Parts: sequence; structure tokens; C-alpha cells
Amino acid sequence: MIDHISSPKHNEGIWLWLYKILAGLLVIVVLGIHFVINHAVAPSGLLNYEDVIRYYKVPVIPIMEGFFLVIVVTHSLLGVRGIVLDMNPSQKVRRAADWIFTMFGATAIAYGIWLLVVLANR
Repeated sequence: MIDHISSPKHNEGIWLWLYKILAGLLVIVVLGIHFVINHAVAPSGLLNYEDVIRYYKVPVIPIMEGFFLVIVVTHSLLGVRGIVLDMNPSQKVRRAADWIFTMFGATAIAYGIWLLVVLANR
């Protein structure tokens, strides 16, 4: 029997909460695909540099890896934000944390997408 059903935290909108739940499920699915392709299919269990470059030439791969990047970054930062919300911060601290998480996430995603494009164009 389930004693506690997950629900949004105080100051966490329903849409962010639903996204966090959905992103968690998608992380598991895409991570599974990622591991199978990068470790189970690779002859030695790991892809070398040439294999990675060849792998990224397949058009769907950079899209899938970019999708994975966005899901992992946003899901993890929403999780850390949830920890911050558990500490019941003031509205000023919450807004500052939201801004920091947003800027960090946007920077990480932008860098990751740039790196995907560079690898795909080698």
C-alpha cells in the first residue's frame, strides 16, 4: 500500500511538478537507449573517438542526445530546486535560486548543444 502519494511542493507549480515527474520517466527510457547504443552495441563496450564521430553522423543521434541533455539538466535542477523549497526560503531567496538554476541550466544546455553540433559536423 502506498503511504504517501507525490504532490507538488509549496511554491512549486503543478506544471513544473508534472514536468519533473515526466522528465524522470523519460530519463530512464533515454538512458536505457543511450547505454544500449553506447555500451552494449559497441564491440569493446566503449566507443572510441572515431566511433563517436561516426555515431553522430546519423541525424537522429544528435537529436536524441540533445533531448537527453535537456531532460537530464532540467530534471536535475528541478530536483535541486525542490530541495531548496523544502528549506522554506523567503520569496527573495527563492527568486534568486530560480534565476541561478535557470542561468546554470541554460548555459549547460547551450554548451551541450554546441558540442553536439561540433561533433556532428566533424
